[in-house]
Amino acid sequence: MALEPDNRFTLRTAQMDAGQAADAMIDVGLRQYMLRVYNYMATGLALTGLVAFGTSQSPELMQTIHGTGLRWIVMFGPIGFVFFLSARIHAIKASTAQTLFWVYSAMMGLMMSYIFLAYTGASVARVFFITAGTFAAMSLYGYTTKRDLSGFGSFLFMGLIGIIIASVVNIFLASSALHFVISVVGVLVFVGLTAYDTQQIKSVYDELDGSEVAGKKAIMGALRLYLDFINLFIMLLHLFGNRE
Repeated sequence: MALEPDNRFTLRTAQMDAGQAADAMIDVGLRQYMLRVYNYMATGLALTGLVAFGTSQSPELMQTIHGTGLRWIVMFGPIGFVFFLSARIHAIKASTAQTLFWVYSAMMGLMMSYIFLAYTGASVARVFFITAGTFAAMSLYGYTTKRDLSGFGSFLFMGLIGIIIASVVNIFLASSALHFVISVVGVLVFVGLTAYDTQQIKSVYDELDGSEVAGKKAIMGALRLYLDFINLFIMLLHLFGNRE
């Protein structure tokens, strides 16, 4: 039996309402997921800052970390954590991944403790707020823009590889000019990566994910944004920090 006009209108309205309700549920879930990512990242940054500052206040600990062979473990240990998490995230529990993220954040604090001795406290604070403002603006752009930023991914990755190679070369050259160029390019690359990574983190959200999968995604998303923030901070500190 054919539907009467009023019935067709009622059915179409019900379908539209159901679709809008589903979209609203996805939007709420996405906001909660992104908030979880940002909370993890912010907690990791706070832990890094506390460990870095606390370590810098102990001359004995600073000598042990940066004046002995232990500095190589502190320097390359965080890199090992990143590779391990990336390779094993599907095999470990979300709680384990979260613990590794906190350990990684603490190790980064040990590695970065030198900045409180190399730069004035005022310039560290100033650059931190500049970094926070820049990061927030670019992450918001990446979250809200309708433009697909995936095309910039390969370009930004090549820029990142270039920065790493140039930094290694400059260890031996000790060129202040090359150091300046690396810092400028680094700021541009990590500003772009902040927007790109935010959009990518948003795109992998799925409202059907269970708590375990969602937890792992949130940890890996927090790690990506954490790295963007830390590296942007270091590059800006090289440019605008006042040395002791």
